[in-house]
Amino acid sequence: MRENVLHGRNVILGTDWWTDCDDAAAIRILARAHLAGRFRVLGIVINACFELSVPSLDAYLVKEGLSGVPLALDRYAVDFGRNPPYQAGLLKYPHGRENGDAEDPVRLYRRLIAAADAPVDILEIGYPQALAAFLESPGDDISPLTGHELAALKCGHLWMMAGRWDQNPGLENNFARNVRASRGGEAVCRLWPGEIVFLGYEVGMDVLTGGKLAVNDILAGILRDHGSPSGRASWDPMLVELALCGDVTAAAYTAQRGWASVDPETGENRFKADPLGRHCFVARREPIEYYRDRIDRLIASECE
Repeated sequence: MRENVLHGRNVILGTDWWTDCDDAAAIRILARAHLAGRFRVLGIVINACFELSVPSLDAYLVKEGLSGVPLALDRYAVDFGRNPPYQAGLLKYPHGRENGDAEDPVRLYRRLIAAADAPVDILEIGYPQALAAFLESPGDDISPLTGHELAALKCGHLWMMAGRWDQNPGLENNFARNVRASRGGEAVCRLWPGEIVFLGYEVGMDVLTGGKLAVNDILAGILRDHGSPSGRASWDPMLVELALCGDVTAAAYTAQRGWASVDPETGENRFKADPLGRHCFVARREPIEYYRDRIDRLIASECE
């Protein structure tokens, strides 16, 4: 297995690892960036919970070169509905961790951020309640600082796949799946002390990627088990690729700056334009094919 000997930007990923398969494409981009020294993946928080959450993700991480990356699991997040369709198929691959081996999300965020030797970017492609709980956390044995204070002192950008920003108000799954997600989204928008860059539903919904993978690629198997053998909408990999680029303009997006908010009961997202605001949402600047080809290149099978 290749080892990362460089030191890229510190990142922590939040993922639901639930019913959609674009999380897996995003994690492939994340893993390859880590191995190339562009990201330094400190940990991953799973913010939806079922019996195969940790073992299936652990198996995938082993295959993708991120074996041993610290994992946390929100064990209370069992109320998101539907049945995850592809994780059982991953258990045929080697893995060593079960749900009981995962850390509490708030402690993982606090521990990794407090110990970081450089700013930490958060990449959130799932439900926001675990990140909100970190921001609301009090001081403890890890640090006397609150979560909000730790984020202000040690964190950089929050890159977030959530919301629908071509409508005002908008409605999208990661904020509106249930009241847990809605209240988490409200708290994150209100409490995050730095910049938030949102990539919304409208940006990735018609950018289908993954259909060119080799048939024996583990990611191709995930897409087949999901029912998307010809490709899947690219919300999560586009968010990770945007964060990897680190610059909205260089990543071929335009941005509207202002202040985002989320209704804590309905999950509706709203946006108030303000050139001095710390929040922004992106829109595509190029044709669909431009983003599709970029993601397909980033997730291409190793043999390619």
